[in-house]
Amino acid sequence: MSATTAAAHGRSAHAEHHELGFVRTYIFSTDHKMIARQFLFLGLFMMIIGGLLALVVRWQLAWPETAIPGLGGILKETGGILEPAQYNMAFTMHATIMIFFVIMPILAGCFGNFCIPLMIGARDMAFPFLNMLSFWTTFSAGLIMLSGFFVEGGHAAAGWTSYAPLSAVKDYTGVNWGQNLWCISLFVMGIGSMMGSINYITTVINMRAPGMQLFRMPLVVWSLFITAILLLLALPVLTSGVAMLLFDRTLGTSWFKPSGGGEPLLWQHLFWYFGHPEVYILILPAMGIASEILPVFARKPVFGYHAMAFSMIAIAFLSWIVYGHHMFVSGMNPALGMSFMVTTMIIAVPSAIKTFNWLGTLWGGRIQFQVPMLNALAFVWMFVIGGLSGIFMASTPVDIYIQDTYFIVAHIHYVVFGGSIFGAFAAIYYWFPKMFGRMMNTALGHLHFWPTFVFFNLTFFPMHIIGVGGQMRRIYNPMQYEFLQHQQHWNVLITYSALLLGVSQIPFVINFFWSLFAGRKAPANPWNANTLEWTAPSPPPHLNWGAKLPTVYRGPYEYSSPESREDFLPQTQPAPARVGSGRH
Repeated sequence: MSATTAAAHGRSAHAEHHELGFVRTYIFSTDHKMIARQFLFLGLFMMIIGGLLALVVRWQLAWPETAIPGLGGILKETGGILEPAQYNMAFTMHATIMIFFVIMPILAGCFGNFCIPLMIGARDMAFPFLNMLSFWTTFSAGLIMLSGFFVEGGHAAAGWTSYAPLSAVKDYTGVNWGQNLWCISLFVMGIGSMMGSINYITTVINMRAPGMQLFRMPLVVWSLFITAILLLLALPVLTSGVAMLLFDRTLGTSWFKPSGGGEPLLWQHLFWYFGHPEVYILILPAMGIASEILPVFARKPVFGYHAMAFSMIAIAFLSWIVYGHHMFVSGMNPALGMSFMVTTMIIAVPSAIKTFNWLGTLWGGRIQFQVPMLNALAFVWMFVIGGLSGIFMASTPVDIYIQDTYFIVAHIHYVVFGGSIFGAFAAIYYWFPKMFGRMMNTALGHLHFWPTFVFFNLTFFPMHIIGVGGQMRRIYNPMQYEFLQHQQHWNVLITYSALLLGVSQIPFVINFFWSLFAGRKAPANPWNANTLEWTAPSPPPHLNWGAKLPTVYRGPYEYSSPESREDFLPQTQPAPARVGSGRH
């Protein structure tokens, strides 16, 4: 396309944008920035539901035999807050919602949509209409999932992994359409995520601005690009699996039912072949976000840019050949288990490289403890703890002992909450000025971060202790087991901490919505960052830069002197020559 044609196309699209009504502008929008906001609001709404379900689960575990006066019919006459079937439903839906409808929409959906075009110098996504469809398909999947709370027989209650044959038996809790809706929801969600993945990959490959080479892309774009590839390859496996599970429940097939000649372990293979890449689908965007925020607030380039990019590629590749460590106790051949044990230990190497490089970025920097930086630092700290506990589970003999205990629950929450959610908070605080054109309140940001950090650790670190002590996950009443009664005080502490962790999110909600309407107007580049999105107005207009795309002269991390402000020149500004450096 010639420059004249591109300019005419930009003016035409700009004029068309101004003719759009409310519905096309704010609801069925094809603008990547509006779709990013839609994913963000969807994720935050579902976070409230998933968080409340977690608090209900924790309440039951802390006081399983204690009735609370004054709450009337809410409680059973024998004490506790939930019936066993309700408890199974609560923990199943908590995990399902948090993984598929909170972390994925916020990290991959919101910040993938918002950051990729702006950070590579594109006007929009490659396929704007497909982008809109990806959101509304995901939104529809969320509605289907929530509708399961209102059907006869209750929602899915077989755990978020829905292991067969429990999940495959029709009406295993009476009339149960909830499990069917669980399958349909994840099938629809998988289609929506695949639409988004195709868009991300095509945009990164084909729509980079002049001069934006692959190894000039910010690391957050690398992480989202790799995440999109993982999604595109992994989600069809889950989508096919839930379709087969639904057929077993409704059409009389026997893919996973032993009574008809099916194989329950086939479901585990299909689920975890998706499930372990899914772990990195959840954490890789947060890794990229931390790799973007730490250099900005340390006032020096990221340490080892190429090593960071290649370590993410290595993590993505290795994630396909470690999934069997979830199945060490399934009767797996010991020789096969040994191979999965070795590959699981190997995957710790690229993660360790990233941790080393984050520390190298901080070393010698002029660190500014702004709210985004605090959340990014918390991500690094919590990810290290979660990663170290994962090394224990990589060892087959150790995993046999701690499998299906609260040690596993502690590990996954340090990775998914301590990692992904702190990464999401860091991204929201960091890109909120660019996304909405207003600054979030710093005092409220600190009031949100510090209690969240403290009560998160008080909630999840003791789970390592009760897990080693033998407490199984997915039990309704720990007091029924004599060997667990001596550590019930830990369950009470965890629940009090979880309740306070929930309360700690109130300052964030207040800060988010207050800043949305009444926050201080944001300058174009409040953090003095140097990536492309900060060269656009706040918030960016339709088509971001209009008809004329920026020209990129350098990568955001190409210099290494923390003493020089030249390290934070925009990518669109040619770097001054240095005497004897040989670089221009």
